[in-house]
Amino acid sequence: MIKIQTHPLFLFLLLMLTCQMAQAVLPGTDAQGRPFPSLAPMLKQVNPAVVNISTYSTRESSYNPLLNDPFFRKFFDIPDQSQPEQQVPRKRQQSAGSGVIVSAGDGIVMTNYHVVRNADEVHVSLVDGRNYEAKIVGTDPELDIAILEIDADDLTETRIADSSLLEVGDFVVAIGNPFGLGQTVTTGIVSALGRSGLGIEGYENFIQTDASINPGNSGGALVNLKGELVGINTAIISPAGGNIGIGFAIPINMAKVSMRQIIEHGEVRRGQIGVGIQDITPELRDAFDLAKGQFGVLVTNVVEGSPAARAGIKLGDIIIEADGKTTISTAQLRSRIGVKEVGDKVQLTILRNGDSLQLTVKVGEVKSRQAQVEKLIPLLQGLRVENNPDGKGVLVVAVAPNSAAAYSGLREGDVIVGANKRKVYDIKSLKAALKLSTTSVLLRVDRNGGSLFIVIR
Repeated sequence: MIKIQTHPLFLFLLLMLTCQMAQAVLPGTDAQGRPFPSLAPMLKQVNPAVVNISTYSTRESSYNPLLNDPFFRKFFDIPDQSQPEQQVPRKRQQSAGSGVIVSAGDGIVMTNYHVVRNADEVHVSLVDGRNYEAKIVGTDPELDIAILEIDADDLTETRIADSSLLEVGDFVVAIGNPFGLGQTVTTGIVSALGRSGLGIEGYENFIQTDASINPGNSGGALVNLKGELVGINTAIISPAGGNIGIGFAIPINMAKVSMRQIIEHGEVRRGQIGVGIQDITPELRDAFDLAKGQFGVLVTNVVEGSPAARAGIKLGDIIIEADGKTTISTAQLRSRIGVKEVGDKVQLTILRNGDSLQLTVKVGEVKSRQAQVEKLIPLLQGLRVENNPDGKGVLVVAVAPNSAAAYSGLREGDVIVGANKRKVYDIKSLKAALKLSTTSVLLRVDRNGGSLFIVIR
């Protein structure tokens, strides 16, 4: 057998030549000489504008008062580590979410309300490793938007697109902090537009996407292939707790209105036109002789002296378009008007006795029924009510998700007929009854022909 001695330098050169040949086998361009598409250049511009958000809060931890009993401790051989009864142990909690820098000069960060809700401290982390404590400028629980401010230099902001131009099938990219892992990018398409009726928020007009959104992505960016912000990731449908390809984002056009009002006024001042509306059922479609495929919402009430009344809207009218866009549901119409500011105008197309009419309605100011009840008892934060049209009790118009009222079982459409063992006839009598207690409230509610009691603590 003949042995051949090989010089190490020769082996190294042979290895380098082999690697170069292997790279040559994998072309960087297609058959026409065009480079393969990549999101990397766009993401290098956008990623610095997406931040991780950490919130810290404290809550009372469970403590058994029997531990203060010397006999109890001696019987069960528990060391003497008792605490004064008035001292309640508290536990520090941490949660994670995402946010988007929308104004670099002012240090403005947009995120979801539920990301910072009940937080004692909010910290914003940038991709370059910097970390800042953030100030909560204001929130919009009904839209699930919160605006934060950080004192930082050399920030990168996202360009904001017109989300009304989105179409089903457009490619989108979701950027956020899923499961606290750190900044993560996923891609998909716009699966649907105008999603509502999910019971997630007070105003729902969601972008649905199959770009992977998971817990921790909340408040992150949904951008188009130009790197422009089209939505704020906010929710998923997830039976098992992870992504199954159904995620939702708040259109940036809606979020921009809330942000502008929060920055200018410190709160959101939503407009109204003063109508009661309901979705059209197959029975109503037949009763009003609507053509096949005709969409709209039915006007069930017109408040006297309201903008709608002044514009000429009448009971029984069917609103089929708002600002030239088809009206499919009450939630959709409510969202379109809800993002209008007081004094703005909305162009409505209505059907009346088979005839189509164009009406211009000037949006009026919402009398803050929500603020009226919240000032009396903070537990009713997120609850919107109005006098019941039939004159009996107070109608629950909206219940913000994750609020104490929602957790207690109060629902939209409930009629509050009693509070703290007092009869409720209208908002004035509800306010009087709420003054009897500031730590809890006992409500008697009419629902679907039956009555029940609800306690909110």
